[in-house]
Amino acid sequence: MTTPRYLLFHYTLRDAQGRMLDTSRGAEPMGCVEGGGMIIDGLESELRMMQPGESRQVVVPPERGYGRREAALVQKLPRAQLPVDAVKVGDQFQTGPDRHAPVVTVMAIEGDEVLLDANHPLAGQPLHFDVELVAVRPATPEERRMSQPAG
Repeated sequence: MTTPRYLLFHYTLRDAQGRMLDTSRGAEPMGCVEGGGMIIDGLESELRMMQPGESRQVVVPPERGYGRREAALVQKLPRAQLPVDAVKVGDQFQTGPDRHAPVVTVMAIEGDEVLLDANHPLAGQPLHFDVELVAVRPATPEERRMSQPAG
C-alpha cells in the first residue's frame, strides 16, 4: 500500500455570483491528507490531478461539494427544546456536545416555535474555486492518524 500524500494548497472560494466566501490567501496554505475526507470530494479530486505550482479554476457541483438541499433537514421545534437559551434569525449552533453534531441555522421564529435548517449553508450550490497546489509530500503517521474518522 502506498503512503497517502499530504497536499498543501491555497484556495479562494466564490459563489455563483462571484462573491468571495472564503480564502486561504494571506495566510498559511491549507493542508489535507489524500483520501482522508478532510475537504470536499470535488476539490480533492482536482488537487490530486495537479502538479505543485499549478493553478486552476474549479467548479464543484453540489453532489461533490456539500450535497443537495434536503427538505427533511428543515424542521420546526419548540423553543424550549433548543440547547441554547436565546436565538435570533441567522444564528447557528451545534445541536449537541459532540464535535460532529449537526450545526443548524435559525431560519425563522414563530411564537414558541423555531424553524431550523440542518443543511450546510452551501448545500445545493456550485462552488467556484481558484486553487493553487503549493506542495505535495508523503503524509506523516500523525497526519494520517488525524485524518481517520473517530470511532
